Formats: sequence, C-alpha cells, structure tokens
Amino acid sequence: MKKFLSKLYHFSGTWTGTIVIVLFIIFFIAQSFVIPSGSMKRTLLIGDFLFAKKYSYGTPIPHLPWLEVPILPDIFDNGHLIEGDKPQREDIVIFRFPDNNKIHYVKRCVAVGGDEIIYLDKKMMIHFYEGDAYIKANYPKEKIITLRDKLWVVNPYISKYPGIQYLPESEGNIFESLLNYYAYDKAVDMSPIYLQGFEAPIYNINNRPINALYKKVEEGHYYMIGDNRDNSNDSRFWGSIPYKLIVGKPWLIYFSLETRSYEKMLKGDDEFGSGRDNAGLRRVCQGIAIDSNECQELWKRERYSVRWGRIGRQIESLQLEQPIQ
Repeated sequence: MKKFLSKLYHFSGTWTGTIVIVLFIIFFIAQSFVIPSGSMKRTLLIGDFLFAKKYSYGTPIPHLPWLEVPILPDIFDNGHLIEGDKPQREDIVIFRFPDNNKIHYVKRCVAVGGDEIIYLDKKMMIHFYEGDAYIKANYPKEKIITLRDKLWVVNPYISKYPGIQYLPESEGNIFESLLNYYAYDKAVDMSPIYLQGFEAPIYNINNRPINALYKKVEEGHYYMIGDNRDNSNDSRFWGSIPYKLIVGKPWLIYFSLETRSYEKMLKGDDEFGSGRDNAGLRRVCQGIAIDSNECQELWKRERYSVRWGRIGRQIESLQLEQPIQ
C-alpha cells in the first residue's frame, strides 16, 4: 500500500498526472463557472466566479471542458453515469440549455413535476402537487388564495430569498412579452388563460380575454426561473428542464469582479435594453442623474472593482441574506 501511494504521489507531480487529476475533479467533483448575465441578480451577479458541485444530483456524463463534448455514452438516457437526488423546489441549479446543450444556465427551481403555475405581471402563484393539505401545513395563510377550487401560494419564495425581485430594466415587462409572443404565434411555454373574477389587467389576444399564464410541469421535469424575474430568459419561454440536462448546484464564490461599462449599465446590450442596470448606477451615483457625466465618472471608478464581500461565500448561506453588491 505504501509503495502504491508513493507511486501515486510521484505520478501526481508529473504533467500527465496533474492533467488527469484536474480532469477528474472537473468531471466528477467541482467545476468553475462565471455568471455572464443578470438573470439571477441580485442573488448571483455578473462577474461572480463560482465552483459548482457536480455530484449534487448524481454523476453527470463527463464533457470535455470548453468543447463540451461528451466523452462517454449516455447508456441510461438520463444524462448521468449514476442517478442521484433530484432538484428540489428553491434549489439554485446549473443545467444545460435545452436548445444548445453546450451552454450552461443557472436558475432557481421554482416548481417540480406535477406542480401548477399561474403567472401574472409581478406575481407567481403555485399549486404544489402534494395538494391543499400540504400547502396549509407549510405556508402562512396570508400567502394562500383559492382559485379554481384549489389552494395556490402567492410568490412563495420571495420572503425567504431577498435577492428575488421584480424590477424591469427594459421597456415593458416579461409578462407582456410572453403575451406578444403568443399573439404572433411564437413558441412560449406558458398558456394564456382568463381567471374569472380575478383582479388583474385584461388583455385581448386573438379576440380572447387574457389576464394570466398557466403551466403544469411535466413529470420528471423542473421549472427554472431567474431571481431577476422581469429580466430573465428562462423556462417561461423555452420550457421545463428534464433530469438529463441537470449538471449540478452552485457551491462557492471564489472571485467576484465588476466589469460592465457605463454604456452597458445605462443602455444595455441592444435596442431592447437587455442587460441594462440603471438600479446599479443609482446605487453608485446616489442622487446624481444617471445619464450625467458626473455619474459616468463615478461608475468608471467602480468598474473593475473586486466585490470582496462575496469572495469565499457559500451560495446556500449567501442567498438568505440581503444581497452584497
């Protein structure tokens, strides 16, 4: 045994050994990711570098880093070598984008198979598949309403996770965008409905009154929505996530750097204002007009600053606190 350990120690000191060990860690234990968009702001920020636990939901099929090419066949057709625990409601999950499996997304799992969701502007209501008795036992009565002879929990996670927010940074809102997609026969995952007697703005879509969107999550699937709910491309557009696309769970922020330019903060990346963060400018400029030269200079000092308060923080504890920005 001592001889074997000695050989292993010497092997680990070689270039080949180092590469093998690093790949083993990436394939089966932990992998580094960087947050590129603001869909999880304020829980996770653009420029957060984090490690993800690859073993949280079983052992996913190993992929070559950067190329994202699988190195083993998916013999069980579930995306995993060893099947494990499944994502739970409230988990922040890393998964592969359904339309391009080489791209990783990170969102919060808001519902699991069998759950029903009703979504309105600034409001999400969920009927959990366990039924009314479960809802009464686990949620305060002030968050529960009755619709369609069932109990629904209104915005069930907002009070627990301070980073969840409804704060549009572009013109209009995602609820209306989803309705517009439906009106122009573009694919969306939620179905327009009309709730009789429910106080909400009524839209006329294809000569039908609409005031809400509905979804029942497929069995074995998970509904992923960003905490920055008015500015997130998520399951509301492209659907539930099957277990085979689940990769892992964010674990630890090892570095965090603010890199966005003033122009991007003020106007966003495109004509729709995607990626803009006027709230971030207001936080830094403190009363100074955000479209002024003074604010621009203040932001230039903020750019490339290290967010020291986020480094070394575990996501599971960080998400329960007031966001550190």
